[in-house]
Amino acid sequence: MIDLDAYARDGFAILRDFVPAAECEALKARAEELVAHWTPGAKPTRFSTRDQAHARDRYFRDSGDKICFFVEDETPDRLNKIGHALHDIDPAFNRFSRHPRFAALAAELGMRQPLLLQSTYLFKERLVGGEVAWHQDATYLRTDPPSVVGLWLALDDADRDNGCLLALRGGHRGPLRQWFGYQGDDLVTRTLDITPWPKAEPVALEVRRGTLVVLHGLLPHASAPNRSERPRRAYAMHLIDGTARYEADNWLQRDMPLRGFA
Repeated sequence: MIDLDAYARDGFAILRDFVPAAECEALKARAEELVAHWTPGAKPTRFSTRDQAHARDRYFRDSGDKICFFVEDETPDRLNKIGHALHDIDPAFNRFSRHPRFAALAAELGMRQPLLLQSTYLFKERLVGGEVAWHQDATYLRTDPPSVVGLWLALDDADRDNGCLLALRGGHRGPLRQWFGYQGDDLVTRTLDITPWPKAEPVALEVRRGTLVVLHGLLPHASAPNRSERPRRAYAMHLIDGTARYEADNWLQRDMPLRGFA
């Protein structure tokens, strides 16, 4: 059960032992099977939060309703993530993502019509796992009114050494700073509000395997590079409320309809 008062105060909640270890291992094994059947092209799409260069690639733009593979910016022979519709296309990820425990959590959070919009398997491999810059999830998945919630599941123990999540406690009470979406045929980042990030010490969300971190869509969060000898794999889902309007200029577009937990 989530502590709603703490979530409202901090903008994040940590639910320990939310998923059994065996299920974490099963997800990792399934991801490795997907990778084994992936054939990278001559120039695979690099994913970087520093310059958003991937936004120019059609492969990235069309990934909202597909299973696509993205490599690290600095080490393109290593995978950064798989996205963005594992929860709809792959049977194993579909079963996991629509487990009743997630539906119950969405109800606790007050979501009237929760919809699974995006899913991502994050590798953060040993020694090469790239940095994720400070951002708000609502920058990329805007609804009116704001409704996006991030569910981040640790598939390995995550700590400061291997690039755990960092958060600015209470920062979700500030405005949405940026918007990333279509302007004509181009994907661009626009500044909506120049308010700086809160002057707060980042909180390292060090968690054990099987822990679920719930992230408010306006919470500033990030992660450092993984320079350790241990991987930091994770599975992330983003929910929106179907009672809110999903903005037509969002980068993530789908031909298939959104579904909830049924």
